[in-house]
Amino acid sequence: MPCKPLDQQRRIDLAGTSVAMRMLSCSADDHVFAVASADVGDPARVAPALQALTDAARANVRASVVGEQPAAVPGMTPQDHARRWRLRGQLPDARPVAEQLQVFAHGTRVFQASVIGPAADDARAAPLFDALRILP
Repeated sequence: MPCKPLDQQRRIDLAGTSVAMRMLSCSADDHVFAVASADVGDPARVAPALQALTDAARANVRASVVGEQPAAVPGMTPQDHARRWRLRGQLPDARPVAEQLQVFAHGTRVFQASVIGPAADDARAAPLFDALRILP
């Protein structure tokens, strides 16, 4: 991350299951950088959880999809719902915002990495996304 992250944890409802989600996040240059994860406990819950993470991120900024591709994180568990999204939307105060979002899994642990701000382009998101990997 380009800044020292805060480490937070809270319980959330994720695809109908209450889970403890841990998030590392920080702000730099008018952008928020974040990586969150939660263990959904059951392989059957992984795909719905990845979809729920994507849907929530899109809803938070009333986003339209600018681009998408399969997620590619070294060590991740292959999953059809593991995607990288480029989004454009609006903040609650109507300011335009861009977001780069990647959701993926390792076993029953789901992850969401995001960069959000006025110019969350590939150049700004690449350092975070390129550094993502699942460690053994």
